[in-house]
Amino acid sequence: MSLLSLQQVRYAFPGWPPTVDGADLKVEEGAFHCLVGRSGCGKTTLLKLAAGLLVPDSGQVVFHSRRAGPEPDIGFVFQSPNLLEWQRVIDNVLLPITLHRRPAADEARRAHGLLEQLGLAAHARKYPRQLSGGQQSRVALARALVLQPALLLLDEPFAALDAITREELQRDLLEMRVRHGTTVLFVTHDISEAVFLADRVDVVEGGRVAQEIRIDLPQRTTAVRYGAAFAQQAAAVRAVLHLEAVPA
Repeated sequence: MSLLSLQQVRYAFPGWPPTVDGADLKVEEGAFHCLVGRSGCGKTTLLKLAAGLLVPDSGQVVFHSRRAGPEPDIGFVFQSPNLLEWQRVIDNVLLPITLHRRPAADEARRAHGLLEQLGLAAHARKYPRQLSGGQQSRVALARALVLQPALLLLDEPFAALDAITREELQRDLLEMRVRHGTTVLFVTHDISEAVFLADRVDVVEGGRVAQEIRIDLPQRTTAVRYGAAFAQQAAAVRAVLHLEAVPA
């Protein structure tokens, strides 16, 4: 069943050619899609259209069989964690709730549970400045999940992190996705990251989805990144992007 559908969507920033130009994208419930493409190809704009943060000039974005708009059933993680420095970690996680009302007891328990699942239970009363970059990214992920969204949108959330921390957070994201049954749409410029995370990679070129590639890996472990199956899947994505093969 399709959870999210973009149908012939077009969007142009004022005074500029279309950033998204006739894009079609269908995200099935429970799937993990990655949008991959060169800088400026329209990946982030597609994500913001999916979130309802931008309104298409033409075409339509349908979420849960209705036109998409900002709502609690969609979680968003930006490139920067965007934590409030004057708020403690637990208060940052609860922010989507406290913006509207006082959190209920079960919501507070859920927030603490998310921190525990991400290895941050001991940091709940700390401030963001006391955390590492990776820990701040985990807080941003917990905040996006606190309302139990059906769809989680992420815009290159790990791009600024070192390689080791990035791999740790990729595994955390996969675990949280399975644990919470969340559908994911993830933007990245990193082909290896996309192949490791996704079961569908959507290659974006010229403001539209040029091709969808199914990813079939036996398991998602560090070792699988160095196997033949992983290399073949990554090569398929590179071919669509007209990139040269990486020498063996």
